[in-house]
Amino acid sequence: MQPNPSTVTTPVTPTAAGEPGPSRVLARDLASVGDGRAAVLMGWVHRRRVLASVSFLVVRDRSGLAQVVVREPEALAALASVPEETTVRVTGRVSLNPAAPGGAELVDPVLEALTEPATAPPVELWRPTFGAGLPTLLDHAAVTLRHPRHRAAWAIASASMRGFRSALGELEFTEIATPKLVGTATESGANVFTVDYFGRTAYLAQSPQLYKQMLVGVFERVFEVGPVFRAEPHDTVRHLAQYTSLDAELGFVRDHRDVLAVLRAAVAGMVEAVRADASEAVATLGIELPVVPEQIPVVHFSEALSLVGADPDEPDLSPAHERALGAWALAEHGSDFLAVEGYPMAKRPFYTHPQPDDERWSNSFDLLFRGLELTTGGQRLHRPSDYAAALERTGTDASVLAGYLDAFAHGMPPHGGFAIGLERWVARLTGAENVREVTLFPRDLHRLEP
Repeated sequence: MQPNPSTVTTPVTPTAAGEPGPSRVLARDLASVGDGRAAVLMGWVHRRRVLASVSFLVVRDRSGLAQVVVREPEALAALASVPEETTVRVTGRVSLNPAAPGGAELVDPVLEALTEPATAPPVELWRPTFGAGLPTLLDHAAVTLRHPRHRAAWAIASASMRGFRSALGELEFTEIATPKLVGTATESGANVFTVDYFGRTAYLAQSPQLYKQMLVGVFERVFEVGPVFRAEPHDTVRHLAQYTSLDAELGFVRDHRDVLAVLRAAVAGMVEAVRADASEAVATLGIELPVVPEQIPVVHFSEALSLVGADPDEPDLSPAHERALGAWALAEHGSDFLAVEGYPMAKRPFYTHPQPDDERWSNSFDLLFRGLELTTGGQRLHRPSDYAAALERTGTDASVLAGYLDAFAHGMPPHGGFAIGLERWVARLTGAENVREVTLFPRDLHRLEP
């Protein structure tokens, strides 16, 4: 078996005789080194097990866990001086053992601490599950994120971002990076964070919406992965004051259904990347990845209200409605996904395109994933006259949007887009009860540290 190229990640170290010594090998690749061959592990002390006749050291690195068998008195003495979470270098000989993690272990070890003995972590990271509540985990996130289950959630998030980028790259989208300090609110002035910008009032961007629309006039198809900020007083399990938004916008669409088709491709790419790049994380968390149908089922908002027995004049879907619609989509279509189109124009932003045959409704949609709103998207206005009417209708001062409106004055194609909340996606995918469980350092009403 050939070693994985990632096994050679550290330059070889000369031995006392001047001959090159073994290079570092990752835990997952220990068996590929070969039985009886020398190898070096570097990582954290995950657990120590001291028994009467033999002791075991479990080393954790970015790839997983590896077992070290300790018998020699000198190694036993060294083991006693390296508590859990101390970083170590372990040089030894590979011994194939089907009972060991990855099918191999390191024997005849020489242990070297790479730092001072670590302080005991706030939770025992070697246990299969956490033994502390969410506040403790978040207060000590720099350490508790090391737990394999906690790390697994972000491995899935990371793979999802790669899949999003790859899927849209294949569709000839250009990745953009828009300002996060802006001079006006994107949606409304009630839920923005204000910032002192050299004596002027500025805001943290609620979304890249206006910029990505403007850049459709440059690149035609654009996407962004970046933070957005919402100063909304929500203290729920599904809201954050800062989250990661996966945004896309595309030109020359016929209507919002073209946008939904691209969203479908993006989500399918995310699922496939999780399957390919985060399979160990999926196994660790025991989750079932969804199958993204070739055609996502679609219902009109008015039909959705009827399906859940809601008042036909309801302006929006409640969380209970979303759950009921998710169950319906699974029962009727075998789908974890359902698009609800045609939300009332009164509940959509000023740039939303109305439904041509009935302007009470919009050419927009929400994508529900397992009974939870995951994405909002749709077709945007693109004619200057339509924007003038929309701003007058909503009482919006056109002067504060001058830079944005200028793009439309110089010719913009019919276009639309969507945005996916990364943390909400991962929470639903993993079955987390609280979105903070899958967020690296969450920001909400009460938390600004660490």
